[in-house]
Amino acid sequence: MVLLFFLMLAIGSGLGFSDFPRVRLVGSHSRCKGRVELWKDEQWGTVCDDHWTKEAVAIVCQELQCGPVVGVRAGRLYSPKAQEDQLMWNLICQGTEESLADCKEDVVKCNDHEEDAGAICEETQVLDGLRLVDGPGPCIGRVEVKYAGKWGTVCNTGWTLQDAKVLCRELGCGRPILTKGSCNKDQEGTGNIWPGQVECQGSEASLNDCPFALMGKNNCSHKDDTWVQCEERFALRLVDGGSNCSGRLEVLHKGIWGSVCNDGWGAKEDQVVCRELNCGKAESQKSRARKSFGHGKGLIWLDDVHCKGKETSLEQCKHRFWGYHDCTHREDVSVKCFGMPDEQGEPRQGWET
Repeated sequence: MVLLFFLMLAIGSGLGFSDFPRVRLVGSHSRCKGRVELWKDEQWGTVCDDHWTKEAVAIVCQELQCGPVVGVRAGRLYSPKAQEDQLMWNLICQGTEESLADCKEDVVKCNDHEEDAGAICEETQVLDGLRLVDGPGPCIGRVEVKYAGKWGTVCNTGWTLQDAKVLCRELGCGRPILTKGSCNKDQEGTGNIWPGQVECQGSEASLNDCPFALMGKNNCSHKDDTWVQCEERFALRLVDGGSNCSGRLEVLHKGIWGSVCNDGWGAKEDQVVCRELNCGKAESQKSRARKSFGHGKGLIWLDDVHCKGKETSLEQCKHRFWGYHDCTHREDVSVKCFGMPDEQGEPRQGWET
Protein backbone atom coordinates (compact mmCIF):
# COMPACT_ATOMS: atom_id res chain seq x y z
CA MET A 1 0.00 0.00 0.00
CA VAL A 2 2.68 2.48 -0.98
CA LEU A 3 0.33 5.32 -1.80
CA LEU A 4 -1.67 5.27 1.42
CA PHE A 5 0.96 7.03 3.49
CA PHE A 6 1.40 9.74 0.89
CA LEU A 7 -2.34 10.16 0.57
CA MET A 8 -2.50 11.12 4.24
CA LEU A 9 0.30 13.63 3.70
CA ALA A 10 -1.40 15.06 0.65
CA ILE A 11 -4.66 15.58 2.52
CA GLY A 12 -2.87 17.42 5.30
CA SER A 13 -0.51 19.55 3.23
CA GLY A 14 -2.33 20.15 -0.03
CA LEU A 15 0.13 18.19 -2.14
CA GLY A 16 -0.84 17.28 -5.69
CA PHE A 17 -0.65 13.90 -7.33
CA SER A 18 2.69 14.83 -8.87
CA ASP A 19 4.13 14.57 -5.35
CA PHE A 20 3.21 10.91 -4.98
CA PRO A 21 6.01 8.33 -5.32
CA ARG A 22 6.87 7.46 -8.88
CA VAL A 23 8.88 4.34 -8.22
CA ARG A 24 8.00 0.69 -7.74
CA LEU A 25 9.73 -2.64 -7.23
CA VAL A 26 8.39 -5.45 -9.44
CA GLY A 27 9.06 -9.11 -10.17
CA SER A 28 8.82 -10.48 -6.61
CA HIS A 29 6.10 -11.28 -4.11
CA SER A 30 6.96 -8.20 -2.06
CA ARG A 31 6.55 -4.48 -2.64
CA CYS A 32 9.91 -3.96 -0.87
CA LYS A 33 12.15 -5.89 -3.25
CA GLY A 34 12.40 -6.37 -6.98
CA ARG A 35 13.40 -4.72 -10.22
CA VAL A 36 13.38 -0.92 -9.96
CA GLU A 37 10.96 0.92 -12.22
CA LEU A 38 10.42 4.68 -12.45
CA TRP A 39 7.36 6.59 -13.72
CA LYS A 40 8.65 9.20 -16.14
CA ASP A 41 7.27 10.80 -19.30
CA GLU A 42 3.89 9.18 -18.57
CA GLN A 43 5.23 5.62 -18.64
CA TRP A 44 7.12 3.10 -16.56
CA GLY A 45 10.79 2.45 -17.35
CA THR A 46 13.60 0.50 -15.71
CA VAL A 47 16.70 2.00 -14.11
CA CYS A 48 20.19 1.18 -15.36
CA ASP A 49 22.71 -0.21 -12.88
CA ASP A 50 25.69 1.85 -14.17
CA HIS A 51 25.56 4.23 -11.20
CA TRP A 52 23.40 2.10 -8.94
CA THR A 53 24.60 2.20 -5.32
CA LYS A 54 23.39 1.48 -1.81
CA GLU A 55 22.65 5.19 -1.45
CA ALA A 56 20.35 5.05 -4.48
CA VAL A 57 18.57 2.01 -3.07
CA ALA A 58 18.06 3.90 0.20
CA ILE A 59 16.12 6.56 -1.71
CA VAL A 60 13.82 3.90 -3.12
CA CYS A 61 13.30 2.23 0.27
CA GLN A 62 12.39 5.53 1.87
CA GLU A 63 10.09 6.56 -0.96
CA LEU A 64 8.18 3.27 -0.76
CA GLN A 65 7.94 3.44 3.03
CA CYS A 66 9.90 0.21 3.37
CA GLY A 67 12.59 -0.41 5.95
CA PRO A 68 16.38 0.11 5.60
CA VAL A 69 18.43 -1.20 2.68
CA VAL A 70 19.06 -4.94 2.76
CA GLY A 71 20.91 -5.29 -0.52
CA VAL A 72 21.65 -4.09 -4.04
CA ARG A 73 20.70 -6.65 -6.64
CA ALA A 74 20.60 -7.03 -10.40
CA GLY A 75 17.13 -6.39 -11.79
CA ARG A 76 17.43 -9.14 -14.40
CA LEU A 77 17.14 -11.71 -11.60
CA TYR A 78 13.47 -10.86 -11.12
CA SER A 79 10.78 -12.42 -13.26
CA PRO A 80 9.10 -11.57 -15.50
CA LYS A 81 11.87 -9.60 -17.14
CA ALA A 82 11.26 -6.15 -18.54
CA GLN A 83 9.96 -5.94 -22.09
CA GLU A 84 12.51 -5.18 -24.77
CA ASP A 85 10.83 -1.94 -25.81
CA GLN A 86 10.49 -0.64 -22.25
CA LEU A 87 12.43 2.57 -21.64
CA MET A 88 15.55 2.64 -19.48
CA TRP A 89 16.72 5.52 -17.32
CA ASN A 90 20.41 5.87 -16.46
CA LEU A 91 20.34 7.85 -13.22
CA ILE A 92 23.05 9.43 -11.09
CA CYS A 93 21.96 9.76 -7.46
CA GLN A 94 23.83 11.54 -4.68
CA GLY A 95 21.86 9.82 -1.94
CA THR A 96 20.33 13.05 -0.61
CA GLU A 97 17.38 13.15 -3.01
CA GLU A 98 13.85 12.78 -1.58
CA SER A 99 12.71 10.85 -4.62
CA LEU A 100 14.37 8.70 -7.26
CA ALA A 101 12.79 11.01 -9.82
CA ASP A 102 15.01 13.82 -8.48
CA CYS A 103 18.21 12.05 -9.52
CA LYS A 104 20.04 13.41 -12.58
CA GLU A 105 19.89 11.48 -15.81
CA ASP A 106 23.16 10.47 -17.48
CA VAL A 107 23.43 11.32 -21.16
CA VAL A 108 24.92 7.86 -21.75
CA LYS A 109 22.19 5.31 -22.40
CA CYS A 110 22.16 1.66 -21.36
CA ASN A 111 22.30 -1.05 -23.99
CA ASP A 112 19.67 -3.57 -22.82
CA HIS A 113 17.66 -4.76 -19.84
CA GLU A 114 20.44 -7.05 -18.69
CA GLU A 115 21.65 -3.88 -16.96
CA ASP A 116 18.43 -3.26 -15.03
CA ALA A 117 18.89 -2.34 -11.38
CA GLY A 118 17.24 -4.12 -8.45
CA ALA A 119 16.73 -3.31 -4.80
CA ILE A 120 15.99 -5.14 -1.57
CA CYS A 121 14.57 -3.23 1.40
CA GLU A 122 13.51 -4.48 4.80
CA GLU A 123 9.88 -5.56 4.81
CA THR A 124 7.30 -3.33 6.51
CA GLN A 125 3.57 -3.74 6.96
CA VAL A 126 1.53 -0.80 5.74
CA LEU A 127 -2.01 -2.10 6.10
CA ASP A 128 -3.53 -2.28 9.58
CA GLY A 129 -6.64 -4.13 8.46
CA LEU A 130 -8.66 -5.57 5.61
CA ARG A 131 -12.36 -6.46 5.46
CA LEU A 132 -15.42 -7.03 3.30
CA VAL A 133 -18.42 -5.13 4.65
CA ASP A 134 -22.16 -4.69 4.05
CA GLY A 135 -22.48 -8.15 2.51
CA PRO A 136 -24.49 -11.13 3.76
CA GLY A 137 -21.37 -12.88 5.07
CA PRO A 138 -17.65 -12.43 5.87
CA CYS A 139 -16.60 -13.45 2.35
CA ILE A 140 -18.68 -11.01 0.30
CA GLY A 141 -18.89 -7.24 0.46
CA ARG A 142 -17.30 -3.87 -0.17
CA VAL A 143 -13.49 -3.89 0.04
CA GLU A 144 -12.12 -1.69 2.82
CA VAL A 145 -8.55 -1.29 4.04
CA LYS A 146 -7.30 0.31 7.25
CA TYR A 147 -4.30 2.57 7.43
CA ALA A 148 -3.17 4.75 10.34
CA GLY A 149 -6.31 3.81 12.23
CA LYS A 150 -8.70 4.90 9.46
CA TRP A 151 -10.78 2.71 7.17
CA GLY A 152 -11.19 3.58 3.49
CA THR A 153 -12.74 2.03 0.39
CA VAL A 154 -10.82 0.96 -2.71
CA CYS A 155 -11.66 2.28 -6.18
CA ASN A 156 -12.35 -0.54 -8.63
CA THR A 157 -10.31 1.13 -11.38
CA GLY A 158 -7.40 -1.23 -12.04
CA TRP A 159 -8.69 -3.90 -9.65
CA THR A 160 -7.99 -7.37 -11.10
CA LEU A 161 -8.62 -11.05 -10.55
CA GLN A 162 -5.11 -11.37 -9.10
CA ASP A 163 -5.89 -8.71 -6.48
CA ALA A 164 -9.12 -10.49 -5.55
CA LYS A 165 -7.30 -13.83 -5.21
CA VAL A 166 -4.94 -12.36 -2.63
CA LEU A 167 -7.76 -10.62 -0.76
CA CYS A 168 -9.89 -13.78 -0.55
CA ARG A 169 -6.90 -15.84 0.56
CA GLU A 170 -5.92 -13.34 3.25
CA LEU A 171 -9.46 -13.33 4.64
CA GLY A 172 -9.47 -17.11 4.85
CA CYS A 173 -12.13 -17.45 2.17
CA GLY A 174 -12.22 -19.56 -0.98
CA ARG A 175 -11.49 -18.52 -4.53
CA PRO A 176 -13.00 -15.27 -5.88
CA ILE A 177 -16.34 -15.56 -7.67
CA LEU A 178 -17.06 -11.88 -8.36
CA THR A 179 -13.84 -9.89 -8.50
CA LYS A 180 -14.64 -6.33 -9.55
CA GLY A 181 -18.27 -5.57 -8.88
CA SER A 182 -19.63 -2.09 -8.18
CA CYS A 183 -21.70 -1.35 -5.12
CA ASN A 184 -25.39 -0.60 -5.11
CA LYS A 185 -26.39 2.78 -3.70
CA ASP A 186 -27.11 1.34 -0.26
CA GLN A 187 -23.77 -0.50 -0.27
CA GLU A 188 -21.54 2.49 -1.03
CA GLY A 189 -18.96 3.46 1.56
CA THR A 190 -18.14 6.80 3.12
CA GLY A 191 -14.94 8.67 3.87
CA ASN A 192 -11.58 7.98 2.23
CA ILE A 193 -11.20 6.46 -1.22
CA TRP A 194 -7.62 5.28 -1.66
CA PRO A 195 -6.20 6.23 -5.09
CA GLY A 196 -3.79 3.32 -5.34
CA GLN A 197 -3.80 0.68 -8.05
CA VAL A 198 -2.94 -2.70 -6.54
CA GLU A 199 -0.57 -4.82 -8.60
CA CYS A 200 -0.76 -8.32 -7.13
CA GLN A 201 0.51 -11.35 -9.01
CA GLY A 202 -2.07 -13.54 -7.30
CA SER A 203 0.23 -15.76 -5.25
CA GLU A 204 0.95 -13.30 -2.42
CA ALA A 205 -0.22 -14.18 1.09
CA SER A 206 -1.33 -10.62 1.87
CA LEU A 207 -2.19 -7.36 0.13
CA ASN A 208 0.70 -5.93 2.15
CA ASP A 209 2.98 -7.90 -0.17
CA CYS A 210 1.55 -6.29 -3.32
CA PRO A 211 3.03 -3.10 -4.79
CA PHE A 212 0.81 -0.11 -5.45
CA ALA A 213 1.43 1.82 -8.64
CA LEU A 214 0.64 5.40 -9.63
CA MET A 215 -2.65 5.57 -11.54
CA GLY A 216 -2.93 9.30 -12.17
CA LYS A 217 -5.65 11.61 -10.92
CA ASN A 218 -8.28 9.90 -8.82
CA ASN A 219 -11.71 10.59 -10.32
CA CYS A 220 -13.42 7.86 -8.30
CA SER A 221 -16.52 8.33 -6.20
CA HIS A 222 -18.11 5.86 -3.82
CA LYS A 223 -20.12 4.61 -6.79
CA ASP A 224 -16.81 3.04 -7.87
CA ASP A 225 -16.16 1.23 -4.58
CA THR A 226 -14.91 -2.30 -5.19
CA TRP A 227 -17.28 -5.17 -4.35
CA VAL A 228 -15.82 -8.69 -4.13
CA GLN A 229 -17.42 -12.07 -3.57
CA CYS A 230 -15.28 -15.02 -2.51
CA GLU A 231 -16.36 -18.59 -1.93
CA GLU A 232 -17.35 -19.05 1.70
CA ARG A 233 -14.89 -20.41 4.19
CA PHE A 234 -15.16 -24.15 4.55
CA ALA A 235 -17.50 -25.06 7.40
CA LEU A 236 -19.35 -28.09 8.68
CA ARG A 237 -22.07 -28.80 11.22
CA LEU A 238 -24.11 -31.64 12.72
CA VAL A 239 -27.87 -31.10 12.60
CA ASP A 240 -31.06 -32.71 13.91
CA GLY A 241 -29.17 -34.55 16.64
CA GLY A 242 -30.15 -32.51 19.66
CA SER A 243 -26.66 -31.02 20.15
CA ASN A 244 -23.79 -29.52 18.18
CA CYS A 245 -21.81 -32.73 18.61
CA SER A 246 -24.18 -35.23 17.06
CA GLY A 247 -26.41 -35.32 14.03
CA ARG A 248 -26.52 -35.46 10.26
CA LEU A 249 -23.38 -34.01 8.71
CA GLU A 250 -23.64 -30.93 6.50
CA VAL A 251 -20.87 -28.91 4.83
CA LEU A 252 -20.92 -25.36 3.50
CA HIS A 253 -19.86 -24.73 -0.09
CA LYS A 254 -20.55 -21.66 -2.21
CA GLY A 255 -22.69 -20.32 0.60
CA ILE A 256 -25.05 -23.34 0.55
CA TRP A 257 -25.30 -26.13 3.13
CA GLY A 258 -25.44 -29.65 1.74
CA SER A 259 -25.13 -33.22 2.98
CA VAL A 260 -22.39 -35.84 2.59
CA CYS A 261 -22.85 -39.33 1.14
CA ASN A 262 -21.75 -42.25 3.33
CA ASP A 263 -20.04 -44.20 0.52
CA GLY A 264 -16.70 -45.27 1.99
CA TRP A 265 -17.33 -43.34 5.21
CA GLY A 266 -15.83 -44.86 8.35
CA ALA A 267 -14.26 -44.30 11.76
CA LYS A 268 -11.39 -42.13 10.48
CA GLU A 269 -13.78 -39.74 8.81
CA ASP A 270 -15.93 -39.61 11.97
CA GLN A 271 -12.88 -38.71 14.02
CA VAL A 272 -11.85 -35.87 11.71
CA VAL A 273 -15.33 -34.36 11.98
CA CYS A 274 -15.40 -34.61 15.77
CA ARG A 275 -11.92 -33.11 16.01
CA GLU A 276 -12.77 -30.21 13.71
CA LEU A 277 -15.89 -29.42 15.75
CA ASN A 278 -13.92 -29.72 19.00
CA CYS A 279 -16.34 -32.42 20.13
CA GLY A 280 -13.89 -34.98 21.47
CA LYS A 281 -13.72 -38.55 20.16
CA ALA A 282 -16.22 -40.12 17.81
CA GLU A 283 -18.57 -42.76 19.16
CA SER A 284 -18.17 -46.16 17.57
CA GLN A 285 -20.47 -46.71 14.63
CA LYS A 286 -21.34 -50.16 15.95
CA SER A 287 -22.83 -48.66 19.10
CA ARG A 288 -25.28 -46.36 17.35
CA ALA A 289 -27.82 -46.42 14.59
CA ARG A 290 -26.13 -45.13 11.46
CA LYS A 291 -29.23 -43.38 10.12
CA SER A 292 -30.68 -42.06 13.36
CA PHE A 293 -30.81 -38.38 12.41
CA GLY A 294 -33.18 -38.37 9.45
CA HIS A 295 -32.66 -37.53 5.79
CA GLY A 296 -31.47 -34.20 4.48
CA LYS A 297 -32.90 -32.10 1.66
CA GLY A 298 -31.32 -30.16 -1.15
CA LEU A 299 -27.76 -30.62 -2.35
CA ILE A 300 -25.44 -33.52 -1.68
CA TRP A 301 -22.04 -31.88 -1.80
CA LEU A 302 -19.54 -34.68 -1.11
CA ASP A 303 -19.17 -38.36 -1.95
CA ASP A 304 -16.40 -40.95 -1.54
CA VAL A 305 -14.67 -39.02 1.25
CA HIS A 306 -11.43 -40.68 2.40
CA CYS A 307 -9.43 -39.39 5.38
CA LYS A 308 -6.18 -40.64 6.87
CA GLY A 309 -7.49 -39.75 10.31
CA LYS A 310 -4.93 -37.10 11.24
CA GLU A 311 -6.41 -34.24 9.23
CA THR A 312 -7.42 -31.12 11.17
CA SER A 313 -10.30 -30.43 8.77
CA LEU A 314 -12.56 -32.53 6.57
CA GLU A 315 -11.59 -30.14 3.77
CA GLN A 316 -8.14 -31.81 3.71
CA CYS A 317 -9.57 -35.27 3.01
CA LYS A 318 -9.86 -36.68 -0.50
CA HIS A 319 -13.28 -36.69 -2.14
CA ARG A 320 -15.02 -36.40 -5.50
CA PHE A 321 -15.53 -33.02 -7.11
CA TRP A 322 -18.02 -30.89 -5.24
CA GLY A 323 -21.57 -31.87 -6.17
CA TYR A 324 -20.63 -35.10 -7.99
CA HIS A 325 -22.20 -38.21 -6.41
CA ASP A 326 -24.34 -41.30 -7.06
CA CYS A 327 -26.28 -41.12 -3.80
CA THR A 328 -29.69 -40.21 -2.39
CA HIS A 329 -30.40 -38.60 0.96
CA ARG A 330 -31.03 -42.06 2.39
CA GLU A 331 -27.23 -42.33 2.38
CA ASP A 332 -26.52 -39.09 4.28
CA VAL A 333 -23.64 -39.33 6.75
CA SER A 334 -24.42 -39.02 10.45
CA VAL A 335 -21.82 -38.57 13.18
CA LYS A 336 -22.00 -38.78 16.97
CA CYS A 337 -19.20 -37.46 19.15
CA PHE A 338 -18.72 -37.58 22.91
CA GLY A 339 -19.11 -33.80 22.91
CA MET A 340 -16.24 -32.15 24.79
CA PRO A 341 -16.83 -28.34 24.62
CA ASP A 342 -14.08 -25.88 23.91
CA GLU A 343 -12.81 -23.26 26.39
CA GLN A 344 -15.79 -21.00 25.68
CA GLY A 345 -18.20 -23.82 26.44
CA GLU A 346 -19.39 -24.34 22.85
CA PRO A 347 -18.25 -26.67 20.10
CA ARG A 348 -16.59 -24.98 17.16
CA GLN A 349 -18.50 -24.58 13.91
CA GLY A 350 -15.52 -24.82 11.56
CA TRP A 351 -15.20 -21.07 10.85
CA GLU A 352 -11.81 -20.34 12.42
CA THR A 353 -9.00 -19.32 10.06
